[in-house]
Amino acid sequence: MRGYLAALKCVLSRPQWQTATARRIPVARLAFAAMPMRVAVCISGRGSNLAALLNALTAEAPARVVLVLSDRPDAAGLALAAGRGVDTAVLADPADAGEWLAHLERAAADLVVLAGFLKLVPGSVVARFRGRMLNVHPALLPAFGGPGMYGARVHRAVLASGARESGATVHLVDEEYDRGQILAQERVPVEPGDTPERLAARVLEAEHRLLPAVVLAAALAGRPVALPSRLELSR
Repeated sequence: MRGYLAALKCVLSRPQWQTATARRIPVARLAFAAMPMRVAVCISGRGSNLAALLNALTAEAPARVVLVLSDRPDAAGLALAAGRGVDTAVLADPADAGEWLAHLERAAADLVVLAGFLKLVPGSVVARFRGRMLNVHPALLPAFGGPGMYGARVHRAVLASGARESGATVHLVDEEYDRGQILAQERVPVEPGDTPERLAARVLEAEHRLLPAVVLAAALAGRPVALPSRLELSR
């Protein structure tokens, strides 16, 4: 709930909400003003960011996960989703745009979230969901992004560079890896003696705060929006 209220505060601080009418709308009524945003989450592994989203999207939240897609039938996140009553599907061919669109349209998805999904999304799928597809990345883009930069590779590269901080980024998806508009970032200091594993664990905690905040803000605004650069999220 604290993450939900933080996202709400971010959206309401934007100029388009700063009218006499908007200021009179009670928070509870605003949250229920429209049908919940329908979110499809795409995963390749255990689904820890999926779990963070499911935990954040409580019954009163303005968004809910309606589908979990994976390119791997053995992805642990599929069982997690099924256990929470969320529909799941496995892509037989992740390069087949028609298969993607059939699943997403059947679920009536409003927003697509790539949460540890490692394949490049077909261009026609990106085009169909232009401005409505998000990715979470375990570094401060535009640094340490692009093809092959995922998982431990990212954290090894950060440490090898001598960077003094890393973090998490949520951005819009376009036709290239990790190059869409940045919507939000949370910075994580690199500590003396850090290993890729230790750094990864702290960055993952940041991802678990940042991604739900961006999704909730998108649901409240009706579309993905950039969050303040100095966003303070509850730890």
